Amino acid sequence: MSLFRRFTRPAPRVDADGWNPEAARMRAAAERRDWPAMRELLTGVPDGLERTALLQGVTDVAGTEEWLPEVIEAERDPALALLVSGTRGVSWAWEARTAARAKHVSKEQFATFHERLRLAEEQLYEAAEREPDWATPWFQLQICGRGLEVGHEAARHRFEAAVHRCPGHVWAYEQQLQQVCAKWGGSHEEMHEFARTSMLKDSEGGALGVLVALAHLEHWLDLDSGPDAEYIRDPDVAAQLHEAARRSVFHAAYERGPGWIQQHNVFAMAFSLAGQEKAAADVFKVLEGRVTEFPWQYVNSEPVKAFRTWRDRAGG
Repeated sequence: MSLFRRFTRPAPRVDADGWNPEAARMRAAAERRDWPAMRELLTGVPDGLERTALLQGVTDVAGTEEWLPEVIEAERDPALALLVSGTRGVSWAWEARTAARAKHVSKEQFATFHERLRLAEEQLYEAAEREPDWATPWFQLQICGRGLEVGHEAARHRFEAAVHRCPGHVWAYEQQLQQVCAKWGGSHEEMHEFARTSMLKDSEGGALGVLVALAHLEHWLDLDSGPDAEYIRDPDVAAQLHEAARRSVFHAAYERGPGWIQQHNVFAMAFSLAGQEKAAADVFKVLEGRVTEFPWQYVNSEPVKAFRTWRDRAGG
């Protein structure tokens, strides 16, 4: 690769709001505790993927959990306030637990984690009862339920409730994939079956092909060093990745809807690890340096560095 080409490519960078200007506005409103502005933003988008994406702007705004209860009390119809508070509550709970393995999380951390999740669950259920057509509370209840270990049957109910209301809710599918993967009590077989079945039920050009790539990354992550590389570089895995990309991100009918940047990052990492440099390069070119922390933190605590390293290898 020439030095000229190397230095004319867009510099890799992470955007806290996923390059979503509306989510950035939501974050700014939350930081200044401007509920009217937040409510206006939320009512301006339909429930489903768009509202889920918009709420990403509030999940990590510290202190939001302190003043939203007053908003809930003051609102004549507090459904939106309950949804925002529950969404922030789920993220707030995971902040207490951290991303560490369970054996490295203290009893005190778990107690705080579960206390916050139970409050968030209560608020999300109330939002769902007040607005039975909304999918977003059920999506957040999926994340909440995994932390509370509600079990596979209850988790499946929450997933089905979300996709019944928003059939194309790719993030709800991704949460269910996590639910059935080995690290959360499922198995590799169940995870791969769910991913492939979901992809084949989706229309060609839909987003659900990303589930196949995610399943292979989760399987790779669960293996020891050595067997992990052998697995992800298996020709059958490569064939499945190419099929999934052809049905989704490489398909002419694929639309860059909410989550498209992360979907491309997933395929970029999966193709890179699988040694499929040409396919990886094609995905990297589309991204133009846009990096999402997930899934690159699986290979490096600094996702931008991981992205740059693998993009350079692929030549994208």
